[in-house]
Amino acid sequence: MQQKLSIRDLALISTGAALLAVCAWITLPLPAPLVPFTLQTFGVCLLSALLGTRRGVSAVAVYLLLGGVGIPVFSGFRGGAEALLGTTGGYLLGFLFTALIVGLAADRFGRRPKTLIPAMVLGLAVCYAFGTAWFVTVYARTRGPIGVLGALSMCVFPYLIPDALKIAVAVILAGRLEKYVRGGIAA
Repeated sequence: MQQKLSIRDLALISTGAALLAVCAWITLPLPAPLVPFTLQTFGVCLLSALLGTRRGVSAVAVYLLLGGVGIPVFSGFRGGAEALLGTTGGYLLGFLFTALIVGLAADRFGRRPKTLIPAMVLGLAVCYAFGTAWFVTVYARTRGPIGVLGALSMCVFPYLIPDALKIAVAVILAGRLEKYVRGGIAA
């Protein structure tokens, strides 16, 4: 039986999508060819931990759809299909996997640090893997061949420590904000 979304669910999903847009706009530019440092992964981890699987994945999907149709919700106030289909689009689409993994873990095992930390690490690892495979493919078609190690050096390695810090803050905030969102988490 399919469960309908309540007004509260829709409000939480839209707020989550808006949070992701704000997190994308907070950007620390890095020298080329590195991708800018944003708070998107923080936003995905936090909202998935708080909202759970259905609402978290829905919020990420709404965010991606808004950006895909041209609303400037991605980093650098970009939007449009070219942002999703470009070299770094795989990392954006990989947010769906992160939201799914973190949301499932939170729903099934609770929102304690011993659950959320490994779930967020795994979620980001899957996002990195998907995004890097996408990057290598698109980069090779548009700019020339690049190895996996080269792609990891540009798109993953520089972000490991910042993403670890974002996970730590997301876990702390999820623990503190859970009581305020709890009414929207109940099935």
